[in-house]
Amino acid sequence: MKKQHLPQKFCPVCNRPFTWRKKWEKNWENVKYCSKKCSSNKKILV
Repeated sequence: MKKQHLPQKFCPVCNRPFTWRKKWEKNWENVKYCSKKCSSNKKILV
């Protein structure tokens, strides 16, 4: 699959788009954050 055709989501913390990665293949539906940094900063948002 070419990079152009990979699914995308938007990170709720930084509001940037992030693209599907092989390591998220089995868990893509549950992925919410683009990085560990954003995941740890989610408390700031709330």
